[in-house]
Amino acid sequence: MSRSKHAASRWLYLVVALVLIAVDQFTKNLAIANLQPGINNPVVGELLSWRLIYNDSAAFSLGFGQTWILAVLAAAATVATMWFSGRITSRSWALMAGTFLAGVVGNLIDRLIREPSFGNGHVVDFIQIPFNFPVFNLADIFIVSMATLTVIRVFRGENLGGVAPRKK
Repeated sequence: MSRSKHAASRWLYLVVALVLIAVDQFTKNLAIANLQPGINNPVVGELLSWRLIYNDSAAFSLGFGQTWILAVLAAAATVATMWFSGRITSRSWALMAGTFLAGVVGNLIDRLIREPSFGNGHVVDFIQIPFNFPVFNLADIFIVSMATLTVIRVFRGENLGGVAPRKK
């Protein structure tokens, strides 16, 4: 692998992460500024609504009331993703790692700086879909979609250069 390909992947990873963290925080601030907590605001009929909630747990109410533990886990995931990014040589893996990192850091920022207090902040969720699904945010989409793609790629046997072994 060339040094320039590794450097390009590293830059892509960082740029994607920074841009998506900014987009995540921007959309959360828009939700806070324009929505009343708990009120459902239909956007596309019953398929998509905006509904502002402040979440002190993880997805599906896991870890309810354990915000500081979730913040520590998010910090650990951030460090692990940053370590992993140093091994990436493919643009597609860099894009995925940057997107995943943006999701983790986006929600970590909320846990660190939002009310009620430092380290115990609540994550801003505002996207509601039907089927009794939890309210979520862009950071959640980044995390779940990239974790899913990572599992698929690992099961396909792709390495961090984006290459799967050839079948004989």
